[in-house]
Amino acid sequence: MNSYGPLWPSLTPADQQGRDDLCAKSARGVRVTLANGRELLCATSGLWNSNLGYGNPAVAQAVADTLRDASYLSAWNAENVQVRAAAAELVELAGADHYGRVLFSTSGGAANDLATKLVRQYQVLRGKSDRRGILALRTAFHGLTFGAAALTDANLGQQMYGVDRRLVGHVPANDGPQLQAALERYDGRIAALFVEPVLGSGAIPLSEEFVADILRLRRKYGFVLVADEVSTGFGRTGNTVFASARWPEPPDVLVTAKALTNGTLAASAVIVSREMAEEFLAPNVLLGHAETQAGTPVVGAAISATMAEMRRLDTPALSEKIGQRLGDELAVLAAEYPMITSVTGRGCMWALHLRAPNGAPMAQSQVSEVIRAIREAGAIVHPGPNCFQLIPALVYTDTEIDELLMIIRSALDTYAAASEER
Repeated sequence: MNSYGPLWPSLTPADQQGRDDLCAKSARGVRVTLANGRELLCATSGLWNSNLGYGNPAVAQAVADTLRDASYLSAWNAENVQVRAAAAELVELAGADHYGRVLFSTSGGAANDLATKLVRQYQVLRGKSDRRGILALRTAFHGLTFGAAALTDANLGQQMYGVDRRLVGHVPANDGPQLQAALERYDGRIAALFVEPVLGSGAIPLSEEFVADILRLRRKYGFVLVADEVSTGFGRTGNTVFASARWPEPPDVLVTAKALTNGTLAASAVIVSREMAEEFLAPNVLLGHAETQAGTPVVGAAISATMAEMRRLDTPALSEKIGQRLGDELAVLAAEYPMITSVTGRGCMWALHLRAPNGAPMAQSQVSEVIRAIREAGAIVHPGPNCFQLIPALVYTDTEIDELLMIIRSALDTYAAASEER
């Protein structure tokens, strides 16, 4: 009999529910304190959210002040000054020479639902009503709301839940010929291509060659390019605020969430190019999407404070520095442990891909054992397909990197020894 309580946590097996060693009580900086009193080093940034670390004082103060002064004002049939300011800052941050307007939502999944509506209506306004199909990448994750679940390639019950995928197709990442073949097959019917610049599941960066293919095919076939930067935004991949800023040409739509408020609020944003936004400026054209909690004053204040802290700390530069060191250290780690087949990633977003003793990709049940061993050794890491992922905050110190690497080595040794005994 499980000792679970009233809380039904998301994507958590029944035998893992109700346990104090898996229940967090508080978090500060890059450490999480559990309900049982144990403190762990966090190497997930809380699901990619807390780029600045937990409990950033400036963000907390901005949220507290706005809760007193403007606890709720809507951006539905109305506007508020806080979210106006946040939208202007986001456009400037993403590049005001290309981007023009911002729509607010409440999660990465909901933002991708919104982006799907946006691109289809845009094609109708251009007189291309047959363009309703959407292409996304295999192994990509775009969320679990009904629209985003259709875009998400992983099997997470879409058929059981009746998610409609008749207008959605998937192609392999970093495979230009397959993308071109799909566009030829559905010529004139593809509204948009959704891509993560670095696939969140497995930390697989899109190659420069594949990005070049995407941009060439966009010019030829006229689809809208949507960059899902829910995971990669705000310096996560180093150097640039958004990963797509490295591309030779920008996307038409940029979706961001998670680190947008440093994970403090349910918030996301869809940043739209000037060219696309102008199609919606004709009289009586409305985009059929709105959410009660999207674009509230508190969200606007949190976004502005987060961006100010990002500029003050120069987090993209910090991410680049951490990424260079982690890349070198993880390559050494992979050479030491035969169970690690490869290391992929960029900036503060990495994955260590694992194999079983027979050489096959490690089963997810075994990956879970590795992650448990790392947790027992003192750190929280994130599961991925046949891998575990490291997503440290952009404010990690060298000492904390040393600690994380020491914990991983200890856990891998423990797991390897236990495997030999079985």
